[in-house]
Amino acid sequence: MRLSILTFDGMTALDALGGYEVLARVPGLELEFVAREPGVVAADTRRLGLLAWRGFDEVRATDIVYMPGGPGARVLERDPVFLEYLRELDRGSTWTVGVCNGVTVLAAAGLLAGRGATGNWYDRERIETHGARFVAARHHRDGKYLTGGGVSASLDTGFVLARTLGGDSLALALQLGLEYFPEPPFPYRSPAEVPEGMQRAVRAFSESSWTTQRDVVPPFGGHYGVLGPQS
Repeated sequence: MRLSILTFDGMTALDALGGYEVLARVPGLELEFVAREPGVVAADTRRLGLLAWRGFDEVRATDIVYMPGGPGARVLERDPVFLEYLRELDRGSTWTVGVCNGVTVLAAAGLLAGRGATGNWYDRERIETHGARFVAARHHRDGKYLTGGGVSASLDTGFVLARTLGGDSLALALQLGLEYFPEPPFPYRSPAEVPEGMQRAVRAFSESSWTTQRDVVPPFGGHYGVLGPQS
């Protein structure tokens, strides 16, 4: 079984790598990183690059589509080439996975219309604009579509998929092996419980950060700025 993690300029690394750390350990699963063009793709911080060794032209079908998010994903919501590529992969996939505002990109491609989906907490309206029903949860499955909340929920989503693919024993062994027993420093159990002032500040930062970060040249070079339109 083949799992294709889609990468793009301005992605949030943990969106992809959380799921990767879990799913790369599933026996028999062939995992690859795919970008519009092969090469090093810069993350949103511009201090980390991920190597996508396969391009769109090489990967026209896969068993599992994995769409991470990040501020650069805002561009992809309006990128007809990327959206059509998503639809092409989804037509033959067994599973289609989205994390954070990568879920919004899936919705923008029309893949989640009429379905329940979770995603980044402040993307609820955007997801629903594209015809999906937002579910306030850490992860959610509707048919072959598995969606996860923001960033760190990539780990939870990975464990859920691992359990589906390999059963309880495998998923538990992976959870133990990665020592995933979260104990966050604050008592809030969901974004809705965090004080509204902090919610507003984080939302504002998240919506504006890519405007300044996208023009920062990564020190390692790579395919900065060539993986899609920047405005």
